[in-house]
Amino acid sequence: MAANCTFVCCEEERDTDKAAIVQFSNGNIKNAEQLDFTFYKNTDEEHPRKKSRRLLVAESDRLSYVANNFGPGSLKCNNLCKYYVGVLNKDTMEMEMHSAQLFKMQPFIAGEPKVTEQVDNATLTYSEKLNSLVEAFGTTKQKRALSSHRLNKVGAESLQRAVAKAANSVIEQKGFAALSEELHEASNQLDMALYIPPCYPDAERPEDVYLFDDLLSPADYEELAVAGSQMASLAEEGLQTLKDGKYLSIVKHMESLPNGKDAREKMLRCCAYLYLLLQLHRAGRVNGKFGQNEGCTFNLRKKIFRTFTVESFRKGCLNNQVSPSMRAKIAAYCLALQLHMGYMSVNLTLLQRDLLVKEMWIMEVAKSMGLTLIKPARVKGATLDPAEDHKFATLVLPLVKYKAKLDRSFKKKRE
Repeated sequence: MAANCTFVCCEEERDTDKAAIVQFSNGNIKNAEQLDFTFYKNTDEEHPRKKSRRLLVAESDRLSYVANNFGPGSLKCNNLCKYYVGVLNKDTMEMEMHSAQLFKMQPFIAGEPKVTEQVDNATLTYSEKLNSLVEAFGTTKQKRALSSHRLNKVGAESLQRAVAKAANSVIEQKGFAALSEELHEASNQLDMALYIPPCYPDAERPEDVYLFDDLLSPADYEELAVAGSQMASLAEEGLQTLKDGKYLSIVKHMESLPNGKDAREKMLRCCAYLYLLLQLHRAGRVNGKFGQNEGCTFNLRKKIFRTFTVESFRKGCLNNQVSPSMRAKIAAYCLALQLHMGYMSVNLTLLQRDLLVKEMWIMEVAKSMGLTLIKPARVKGATLDPAEDHKFATLVLPLVKYKAKLDRSFKKKRE
C-alpha cells in the first residue's frame, strides 16, 4: 500500500526564493550533473521593473546555454500564469510547495550573432513587415492604399530635397555666421519662454504685461486666506523670524503695508505666496508636507508642485524635485509678483539674497523678462557700503530687448 504524502506550503516566500524550471530548446539533457548552473539577478533592487530580472546560465565542456525572464527572448507564460513545483522529502513524506519560473535555455556561442526564429525578418521594421503581408494577402483596396502611400513617400522625399536645396541657397546668400546668430537668438527666446510667466509686450499699461491673474489665479488667491492671516499675525508680533530666515524682500513689503483693508489683505496674501516660492527654491526636493505650517492648503500645494517641480524616481518612490530650469522659473515668477507688489519696481539685490543665487544670475533673469536695470547713482566723495549697494529692476514700456550673448564656441568659429 502506498504511503500518504502531506503538502507543506513554504511560508513567507520571497521573490528570490522562486525555483527555476529549465527547458532546453535543442533537446533533452541526458546527464544534468555535467552542467554548471549559475543564477544572476539585477543589482538595482530599488527599480520596480529591474529588481525582478533574472539570468540563468548553464555551462558544459562543449556548449553554454543562456536564458532570461525579460526581453523579447523570454517566455510570456510567466506573466500569464503562476507555476508551482513540489519538493518531496522521502524521510518525512512531506512535500513543500514553491513558486517557480520557467526558463527556455538557448545555446550560446561566443562571437556569433544571436540566433532568432525569424532570421530573414530580423532587420525589418513593423511597418515593413505589415506592408509585406498586405502585398501577399491583402485585398485590392489595401494594395491600392499601399501603392498610394509609397507614392506619397516618394513625393515627400522630393520635397525634402527641394527644401535642402533652398536652404543651401539661403546659406550662400546670408552666410553661415549670420544664420547661426539668428538661430542662437531664436533658441534663446524659446528657452526663455519655458520659464518666464505669460507675457503681453504689446499691452498699453505696465500692469498688463505680466497679468496678476496669470501669476496667482483667483482660486489660488482664495486658497491663501489662512496663509495671509498667519502673515498678518506675524506682522503684529514682529518680523524678527523673517529677518533671521533671510527673507529680506518679504520684510521690506511687510514693513510698508497699505492702510486700506482690501489692499492690505492682498499684500499679505502675496507675501505668503512669495514666502512659499522662496522656500521651494531653497529646498530643492520637497514632500507632501511642504507648506503645512505656513497654512498652504492641499489644492494650492498641488498647484505649486505641478507648476514649479518635476517628478523624479528615487529610492523606490516618486519625489518632487526643483530642477535648475524650475529654479529659474520660480525666480521669474517672484520677480513678476514683486512688480505688482512694488509698483512695477523690484529690489534685485534683496531678491538675489533671498534666492541664495549670484547677482549676475538674477540680472540675466530680469533681462530675459525685458525689465530695465537701474543702479542708483553714487554721491561724489561719499563712501558706500557694498552691502547697501542695491540694484533695481523696473518694468517700462516698451520692454527692453537685450542682445543675446553668443556661446564661446561660436565666437571662436567667427574669429
